[in-house]
Amino acid sequence: MMRALREGRPRGEGSPRSRLPEEIDVRKVRERLGMSQRKFAQMFGFSIHSIRNWEQGKRRPEGPARALLTVIAKEPEAVVRSLSA
Repeated sequence: MMRALREGRPRGEGSPRSRLPEEIDVRKVRERLGMSQRKFAQMFGFSIHSIRNWEQGKRRPEGPARALLTVIAKEPEAVVRSLSA
């Protein structure tokens, strides 16, 4: 599976891209974690401008940002552990 991910090939049904949600409510995720925009941005490595633009609907998270936000929404503690190591 790791080789398939490194080579950009899907393994099994669907590719990782197809499993990402089309829309992510960044404000909902952030508020569920009880964080300010600034704290959320610092904790997960986003710019404050990106957070504001996503929450105001001026832009949508794409690519790696959307993937990271999907994991943050489901397993925030795992992301914090991974980024702290």
